[in-house]
Amino acid sequence: MRFDNMFSPIQIGPMTVKNRFVVPPMGNNFANTDGTWSGQSAAYYAERAKGQFGLITIEATVVHEGAKGGPRKPCLYNDNSIESLKKIVDACHAEGAKVSVQLQNAGPEGNAKNAGAPIQAATAIPSTVGRDTPQEVPTAQVYELVKGYGAAARRAMQAGVDAVEIHMAHGYLVNTFISQRSNKRVDEFGGSFENRMRFPRLIIEEVKKNVGDKVAILARINSADEVPGGVDVHDSAAIAAYLEGCGVQCLHVSRAVHIKDEYMWAPTTVHAGFSAELVTEIKKAVTIPVITVGRFTEPQYAELLVKEGRADLVAFGRQSLADPHMPEKAMQERLEDMIPCIACLQGCVANMYKGEPICCLTNPFLGHEAQGYPKAEKAKKVMVIGGGVAGLCAAFICAERGHEVTLYESTAKLGGNMRLAAYPPGKGDITGMIRSYIVRCEKAGVKVRMNTAADMETVKAEKPDAVIVATGSKTLILPIEGIDNPAIIHGSDLLDGRRQAGEKVLVVGGGMVGCEIAAFLGEQQHKVSIIEFRDTMGADMISEHRKYVMKDFEEYKVEQIVNAKVCKFYDDGVEYESPDGERHEARGFDSVILSMGFRNYNPFAEQLEELGQEVYVIGDATRARRALDATKEAYAAAIQV
Repeated sequence: MRFDNMFSPIQIGPMTVKNRFVVPPMGNNFANTDGTWSGQSAAYYAERAKGQFGLITIEATVVHEGAKGGPRKPCLYNDNSIESLKKIVDACHAEGAKVSVQLQNAGPEGNAKNAGAPIQAATAIPSTVGRDTPQEVPTAQVYELVKGYGAAARRAMQAGVDAVEIHMAHGYLVNTFISQRSNKRVDEFGGSFENRMRFPRLIIEEVKKNVGDKVAILARINSADEVPGGVDVHDSAAIAAYLEGCGVQCLHVSRAVHIKDEYMWAPTTVHAGFSAELVTEIKKAVTIPVITVGRFTEPQYAELLVKEGRADLVAFGRQSLADPHMPEKAMQERLEDMIPCIACLQGCVANMYKGEPICCLTNPFLGHEAQGYPKAEKAKKVMVIGGGVAGLCAAFICAERGHEVTLYESTAKLGGNMRLAAYPPGKGDITGMIRSYIVRCEKAGVKVRMNTAADMETVKAEKPDAVIVATGSKTLILPIEGIDNPAIIHGSDLLDGRRQAGEKVLVVGGGMVGCEIAAFLGEQQHKVSIIEFRDTMGADMISEHRKYVMKDFEEYKVEQIVNAKVCKFYDDGVEYESPDGERHEARGFDSVILSMGFRNYNPFAEQLEELGQEVYVIGDATRARRALDATKEAYAAAIQV
């Protein structure tokens, strides 16, 4: 498929963008604590410009002193950040990209402790439990806040940006004025549509006053708030038309407030372009360009949306984290080389909330752009033992750095437990990640030896300069009576097709893997029950993923037994103990599936010193954890070799 429309230029106000690929604003916590951008910030954005994204949007940047929501948020409420922003702009311009900066006051989604001042909103309504209750902005102060946006836009213009994007979505300050759900004011900023739009209109006028026609003016809006009483798509269409009349030159259409953030950063089970119908409705209402965003990974559907006139540009958010060179690969017809975002949310959203620099499961180079990708000073013979994601990742990085690499895998397939993680409903993108790692190994010249269980004799015979042990993990077998009964099916054997479950199934273990196995079986119309020691199913899951698995449980009528300590296994069920010490039985099942976790597997644990002086143990071979830890450790080891 050709991407002629995605690679066509487009005019946005005074700015000409060379193609339709957009990096949207994403909090990354690379900024310095003083509100300036760091060298890593500049390297991060420049890498995406090198990858041929046409429009790079700098993350949400604070426009008002006292509204800083996190310790590493960049700020433009004084002149201190202009120089560091200019470095980013210059680096992106050097690669042919245009640069926009998003102007934001987080409002009720902010943090008073970090800000050093009370957070504010249109009305004193907290966004969710645990958040500070915001103060209602006094009428006179609303007009002062307007000036802050204009001053920030002027500073951005001084730094050389091509555009500014006013944040009016996601329940942040401006959105609280727009939405009737959060705006209960009775002054000139509340009540009617015209009054609720007064604040954004004044901001646009103030920004225009400060930048004239030199900088494009964009606005990010919700296609729908996704909460009762909030903005719906019909409201958004009217809002879009109104903003065009105010002088906005492009709309960046996102979705939802934070309590419905499964619509903001959709998990793996959600498909690309899931907001396309809403964006199409908004596109009908305006003549200015519209940017759509929403779980885009590969460019095929994006091409269709632009071709059909349903959107003008497409933002690839987390995909630009996973593979900053995706547009370049599409241009060169190398999409098999693309590393896909699997929407795991482990390193990006989780770290963003923690105030830590973001990272990426599929792309461990994220966050290290400033350090570069150094070639090895001396080519070494490297032996990688284990072909899961940790081993594959370590292998291709070592090979790309100039080492001679051989990877040993004991089975007939690569990918390890991560390959099996792709089997439950909605997890297919994981297969794409593993395939991309295999392709990268092939192109880097890694020699792969399948069905070869490397042991000490293999190591001694090969005499490598460095050994990377990535032998992974195996099913955890706790000392519980009957757990070794051959009738018990291990979850990995079920997913891999080595064992088959009967109609009525009990899954033992309600962590992420057990829950996904239950959903996998429920989709196949098994009658499923699941039992868990903790008081919550999927307690270890990212919340956005858990919401969808719980929907599966509801749809497939999965029976849930919680607060249950399994004491004994039978062919047809288990005996368990409740918190009050009472013993119970769950029996009468055709199959019992064991999914109580994994334990590390390292057959060299007591022989590491014999492997040689340069030995690295990575991923689950160290301790069974997340795939994010596996690829992070693979990168660290491969860079050290």
